[in-house]
Amino acid sequence: MRGSGPVLLIIPGGPQDAGVFADVAGHLADRYTVVAYDPRGNSRSTFDGEPQEQDLDVHGDDAARLIEALGAGPAYVFGTSGGAQIGLNLAARHPGRVRALVAHEPPSMMLLDDPSPSLAGMRDLHDTYRSQGVEAAMQKFFSENSLSEGPGQDEAGPQDGPPSFEPSPEEAETFARVSGNFEYWLAHGVMPLSLYRPDIEALRGRPVVVGIGEESIGQPIDGMGKALADRLGSKRAAFPGDHMGFAPYPDRFAETLHLTLRGA
Repeated sequence: MRGSGPVLLIIPGGPQDAGVFADVAGHLADRYTVVAYDPRGNSRSTFDGEPQEQDLDVHGDDAARLIEALGAGPAYVFGTSGGAQIGLNLAARHPGRVRALVAHEPPSMMLLDDPSPSLAGMRDLHDTYRSQGVEAAMQKFFSENSLSEGPGQDEAGPQDGPPSFEPSPEEAETFARVSGNFEYWLAHGVMPLSLYRPDIEALRGRPVVVGIGEESIGQPIDGMGKALADRLGSKRAAFPGDHMGFAPYPDRFAETLHLTLRGA
């Protein structure tokens, strides 16, 4: 939590945690009170008992309770990837908590005319994890989604060996935490996030903007975002980079997010 001004809640995706948004938050702190958190099951948001399957209603309720605890009224919300799915659940089920939502590259495959190829790919990823382990599954995920395995360049983060540059202590700590989330995401998150169908009727007419990376145009995630925007009749906004554009371009990404929220 940093900065001052209206609350902007940031919801990370997949195995990410609040740390991956440190740079973006720094560029927004002069205009917003930026609050990023580790979603339930990731990093510092640990379970008291055994790990639980991800439930989007539970995650949406978590985000709503966090906004309520901040005591600042409705918040601006930015969610990316699986975090965008959580943001959509939040906006549909707790509309009074959301001033505007930017859903960046949501994997809303269930809204495609034919979601079966995308679902088959995610089931194959899940099966690869179960039969070959975390490393094989993550390599498959990086390769099939045209994501780099370098630090800060993909949703899951680095995995094979040390980064190619000397990370700051904060970056090294984030790297270690996020890497430790891979197995939970593969075991308990991939399929619930993939199978989630946003409540279009509840969301229609709400201030929701679908963000897509300029380098993601033509990729499957672009089609999923377009399907969501078309069904909502809402705007689409172009963001720098690809699925992880906020990592290499934090200043441009932050400015685009600010302008998008202003126009939502």
